[in-house]
Amino acid sequence: MDFTLNDEQKLMVRSVRQYMENEIRPLVAKLDHEREYIHHHIGTAKEMGLLGLPIPEEYGGLGCDCVTYVAVVEEISRVSPALGILISVHNSVGNYPIYQFGTEEQKRKYLPGLTSDKVGSMCLTEPNAGSDVASLATTAVKVEGGYRLTGSKVFVTNGDAAWTYIVCANSDPSKGHRGMSAFIVERDNPGLRIHKHEEKMGIVSSDTVSLTLDDCFVPDENLLGKEGDGFKIAMISLDAGRVGVGAQCVGIAVGAMEEAIAYSKQREQFGRPISKFQAIQWMLADMSTRIDAARALTMRAAWLKDQGRPYTCEASMAKLYASETASFAAHRAVQIHGGYGYMREYPVERMYRDARVTEIYEGTSEMQRLIIARHLTAQKK
Repeated sequence: MDFTLNDEQKLMVRSVRQYMENEIRPLVAKLDHEREYIHHHIGTAKEMGLLGLPIPEEYGGLGCDCVTYVAVVEEISRVSPALGILISVHNSVGNYPIYQFGTEEQKRKYLPGLTSDKVGSMCLTEPNAGSDVASLATTAVKVEGGYRLTGSKVFVTNGDAAWTYIVCANSDPSKGHRGMSAFIVERDNPGLRIHKHEEKMGIVSSDTVSLTLDDCFVPDENLLGKEGDGFKIAMISLDAGRVGVGAQCVGIAVGAMEEAIAYSKQREQFGRPISKFQAIQWMLADMSTRIDAARALTMRAAWLKDQGRPYTCEASMAKLYASETASFAAHRAVQIHGGYGYMREYPVERMYRDARVTEIYEGTSEMQRLIIARHLTAQKK
């Protein structure tokens, strides 16, 4: 495995870096302080094709491989984890399930919009169904011409921005997770209602909502895959999502380390920069080592996906280690800043808050360890 980016990939990453530095970095602190959503400021991202990274050109996308996608999400998240998660969620569980599991009619209807100027989302988690996805209470009752969906969804990333939602619901509760189906629900469906915008500790400029489905009619042609495919669609989509979150976490860690290095070189104590002290040097060395390891794990999962090989375990390893690395790096960056690191005027305070949720969403660290352990114990000797 060689993760060295080729010239085309490097050009893509440089273009994204220029966009992030020139247009997004000046907004990040303001959006965080004023709790304004990043999706109101992504016109250039749309023009660059960032909403269609993995989707083939025939449907309006860029047709990027997963390694390129990971490099781009890392670069975005180095400056704005909120935009990083918007792009990751949209491309992994918003538009990609339609490309991978949708009919040709569904692809032609939705993907051109979802690769150009519209945002997608997935509705999976419920008030009483988080890690236990198979216990979904949302139901999909078959009626003439379609289905009627009833239930509640929480922690919906991109929920305020979304044009389409991939909604998972039980079409046959007697079959457990095998009775789960997936549906494409449009934003203007009268049975879908956003009823709460969550106030979060971190990544506050990424919108997160709760919504209800009240006898929400969805036509037959909006069933994604077949009846009973919902659990499979959700799990495969989450594998891709975990690779994206791994890349987001690496970006957060890199951003925190860069802030720590810059501050340590200009902050003086006892007559010299604190970067000259071994205690600070060791913190930076640990941060850099963990970042390289997290990036390698994430790139490996992306490479396996590109090869069409199984990568569920590797995606969990990447997400687990990278998320804990993001928290580690942000924690050390605050420590290096001392008291100033606790003040909102310094970016590391925000990074510390932003990093925390990465160990929770897209599957908690505990669930990732469970997936990895099950993979190990199921292997044939």
